[in-house]
Parts: sequence; C-alpha cells; structure tokens
Amino acid sequence: MPIDYGVLEGSHFGVRGVPQYKIEEMLEGWALELGVSLRRGGELTGLVDTGDGVIASGQGPQGRGELSARYLVGCDGGRSTVRQLAGFDFPGSDATREMYLADVTGCDIRPRPIGELVPNGMVMAAPLEKGYFRIIVCENGTPPPDKNRQVTFADVADAWQRLTGQSIHGGQARWVSSFTDATRQATEYRRGRVLLAGDAAHIHLPAGGQGLSIGVQDAVNLGWKLAATVKGRAPDGLLDTYHSERHPVGARVLRNTRAQGTLNLSGKSVEPLRTVMSELIAIPAVARHLSGMVSGLDIRYDVGEQGHPLLGARMADRELELADGGREQIARLLHPARGVLITADRSGETSRCAAGWADRVDLVRVKSFPAGPEERGAVTESVLIRPDGYVAWAAPGGGRLAGALQRWFGAVGPVRHADDPQPLVSAR
Repeated sequence: MPIDYGVLEGSHFGVRGVPQYKIEEMLEGWALELGVSLRRGGELTGLVDTGDGVIASGQGPQGRGELSARYLVGCDGGRSTVRQLAGFDFPGSDATREMYLADVTGCDIRPRPIGELVPNGMVMAAPLEKGYFRIIVCENGTPPPDKNRQVTFADVADAWQRLTGQSIHGGQARWVSSFTDATRQATEYRRGRVLLAGDAAHIHLPAGGQGLSIGVQDAVNLGWKLAATVKGRAPDGLLDTYHSERHPVGARVLRNTRAQGTLNLSGKSVEPLRTVMSELIAIPAVARHLSGMVSGLDIRYDVGEQGHPLLGARMADRELELADGGREQIARLLHPARGVLITADRSGETSRCAAGWADRVDLVRVKSFPAGPEERGAVTESVLIRPDGYVAWAAPGGGRLAGALQRWFGAVGPVRHADDPQPLVSAR
C-alpha cells in the first residue's frame, strides 16, 4: 500500500534513495569540520554518573583508559551498552520472527521497491548503485534468531528462493544482516547525566524507513539543548524537554510500525484489513494523516501557546525577500544551529525586544513573511525558530516574544561559563 508524500502541502524536500554510507560520510565530514574528536575501535565497559559529570571507562587500541565529561549520550544502537550500564528500563515485546536483508549483485532481480506479498511472506528489492540491489526477505514461520548464529548469504538466498521460486545463489553479497520485529522503548531518555538517542532509546520493525529518520530527529532535538546546557546559558528544564518532546514521537513510531507489521507480515488472515486500509488511504485526509505520521512531518511540540497555526510545528523552507532587497532561504538561515527570528515588524518593537539575545538568536528583517499552506490563511508577521527548525513563537497570536525567548534561549545576562569537559557521544 504505497503512501504518496506529495499529498502533503508545503515544502518538504526529502533525502530518499541515498545509500546510508554516503549519509554517514557527510555527517562524519561535518563533525570533523567542527573539530569533533572521533575515536574508533574502543569498547565501553563501565560508566559512573558522579552527579556533576560522567566517567566512562573502556578498552581502546592503546589499552584501557577513562574519559570524563559533563554528559554522556548513548547512540550505540539497539543493544546499547550505555543503556545497560546506566540502568535504563527498556520494556516492550520480544522478537517473534527473523527477517533478512542483503546488498546483492550478479542476480537478475525484478524491482519491488515497496515490497510484494507472496504466498508465505513478503519480499522487497530496491536498486542501489553499481548494479547492486537491496533485498529484504520476510518469510512466515521463521523463528527468532539464535544470537550465536551468523547469518550467511546462503540463508538469504535459500529464503528468497522459497518465497519467489527464483535462485540468486549465483550472485554475490557485499553485506548480509538480519532484523526482527522486537519492539521496545526506554521509559526515560535521560537519567541524570546520561542520555539516549536513536536505536539505543527505541527499537522497532524497520517499516517505512523510519528508523534513520527518528534517530536523526532525536539528535537534532537534543544537540542544541545539550550545547546550551554545557555553555551555561540554558534555561531551567530545557534539557528535560528532550524526553518530553521525543518520547511521545518514539511511542507513536512503535505503534505505527507494529501496525504495518500486522498488515504486511500476517499472511492471508489480514487480507480483509488490507482491503479496508487500501480504501481508506484513497481518502485525501487519511492519506495526509498517514503520510505526515510516517514521514514525521506532522510532529508538533508543546511550546506553551496555541494562538497561531505555526506554533510548535516544523518551519517549512521558504524563500524570503529581505528588507535590504536580498533573498535568502529559511533552511540556510538555520545552518549555524542558532535561533532565528524572522520579522516584518516595521515598528522596530520586535527587534528591540530580541536585542538582548543577539548572542544566540539571529535577527532577520524581511519585507513580508511569505504565506504558506501551513498557516491555513492566518496572517504571519514574525516567527521565532528554534535551532532544530521548530517554531517557538509567532505573531500575531503567539503570546509574548520575551517569554518565548527566555523559555527556549535563557535569560538575558552574563553567560555561566563552563570549564568542564565537553559531552561524550558513545556510538556503535
């Protein structure tokens, strides 16, 4: 049952069909540009939350050692060592089946980009680059994996042949893996000085390609809040909003991936449900709801006010006509990871109010704020956008600008400088 993201109004450019290794290369290059130290080949074996910091111990290429930091973020996957060492609860449901995926070449495979139901399961095949295909094999009745068994290409090829009748044994695989339908979520994303993000915080059936998206969204939501905290200018409670904003999003993804698993992997017994869902998806309002949910574009955070349609929502990219006659894109304004206040207020009151936050919020004066479908006809004069791209305040109707600035960017005044070590991010 395909979902058409084109039914969503407004600008929502998406990166789809890009190999994950290219995304990882881009992110790594960006981190290195910013001066981040990446240390590979280490194993975390212990951590201690001292109350005002974290001491992490482990084994690296140079032997045993310790690192200390004000905070530690576990981004180390579904089997997160950080989560286990810090004692996070991780409730949910165990795996009921094992499924395979592989990147293969040398096989004459028919593309099945959104998956195809077959008599005893589901198969998927999407072309990659240089003659490779990413295939996914979901065979009904396959028991949960044995943790001590290594999946081989022969396992994948055998299952593919059982489901499709086609032999791909003559091909080659550059990568073979397996996954399950285990569904779990940490009850809290922060415990003292330790935080979780990505698969370390939630695991689910990889339906709809949502795993990478939600993990990146976690990081973008947490990053600016953690930076403000370490620099000593975060308002009270800012770091706690990471859990309050992202935990409900994770819970919703777990629900919709379980629903997709029921529809796609339950055989003929749910065919009536699939038929009903196909009819519902044809209704434009339902299509928009499902597309917004799976893409994450409909996420709306509680920013304390409800008087303007943009409040709490993602700010779609638009071209701005600047007050000095130039032009700029909202997306480019967000690249420095600071707050952005865009205003067409000619009285100067908005600019004067924001002057005290000039060290953390960029002021952009425009001739007029361009209208978009997200406003549903409402007039927009000014918007305050958080570093993660979500609207914290809008005028008219969004309440006091000074209150929003204080809530998300801290009080005006001297910064409480922190000389402590910077945060640690533990990744697999």
